[in-house]
Amino acid sequence: METVVGTVEQVAVYPVKSLGGRTVRAADVDAAGLRGDRAYAVVDATTGERLTVRTTPRMREVVATGDAAADTGTLTAVLGRPVRLAASAAGPQVDAAAVHLVSRQAVDRAAAGDVPEGCSAGDPRANLLLDLVDGAADERSWIGRHLHVGDAVLRLTRLPKHCLGVYAEVVRAGAVAVGDPVRLSGPEPSRG
Repeated sequence: METVVGTVEQVAVYPVKSLGGRTVRAADVDAAGLRGDRAYAVVDATTGERLTVRTTPRMREVVATGDAAADTGTLTAVLGRPVRLAASAAGPQVDAAAVHLVSRQAVDRAAAGDVPEGCSAGDPRANLLLDLVDGAADERSWIGRHLHVGDAVLRLTRLPKHCLGVYAEVVRAGAVAVGDPVRLSGPEPSRG
């Protein structure tokens, strides 16, 4: 049985790993996640070292445009050293799961100071921001269930360690768009 739990409020793609993303009206989702998401990594042009926001915090200042030449120029200027973008031959450079989703309600609770233990109230860097209907269960309780979003079906796999929302793997590829209904299916979690 499927239950409508909300709608898609925002779709975000992060073309360059560790940089800010951009919102889009719609995206195609395949086994690796949203098409165009985390397609590039930032590499020091001199040493070949891969740079991340952990090792190079100024990367947070840059929002990727999806134009590799423009993003490279902006990063070189902001970081004060030559860098290049390296495309991954193996597809998106995903650390934990193909898709990260979070509800507007979780973001609002975090902004008000209600942050789950171990999480950051900062930008969750989610691909899908969902607006849940009144009475819908918190997305953290959906692990092990399926979420039907647009034409795609996602299996919710686990909670992120340091951010809000849930991670999901793609069961069925398809398009997702702002305004799409979000339906939850699968076994109810056991109580006890």
